[in-house]
Amino acid sequence: MATSELTAFKEKMKLRTKRFAHDCVRISLKFPENMLGDHICKQLIRCSTSVAANYRASCVAQTIPTVIAKISIAIEEADESEFWIEFALDEKLISKAQSEDLKRESHEIASILIKSRQTLQQKRLA
Repeated sequence: MATSELTAFKEKMKLRTKRFAHDCVRISLKFPENMLGDHICKQLIRCSTSVAANYRASCVAQTIPTVIAKISIAIEEADESEFWIEFALDEKLISKAQSEDLKRESHEIASILIKSRQTLQQKRLA
């Protein structure tokens, strides 16, 4: 991938992960103000914003192992976001339509980042 393509990819992913975090925050703030709603709200906000923050950190990391580590955290947090979205649906805190869009996005982000990590790991071994 050429440098300009890599830069464009990174910027697109920064925006995409940030938009995902914002979408999760917006939906979380609509949860009922009770013990369960508050807990799921905090968990989803924490992990979804962590996806964006760790991806962003990977873009400025100084070494390949650090990039891989930050991307790995973002993958784990995207997967956890998907879990909390599913849980919120199970508890009827969000609609099926709302959950489908967020779940699809968290899954796609994780898949893209897994492929990026694999590519970096292969480069490191070459």
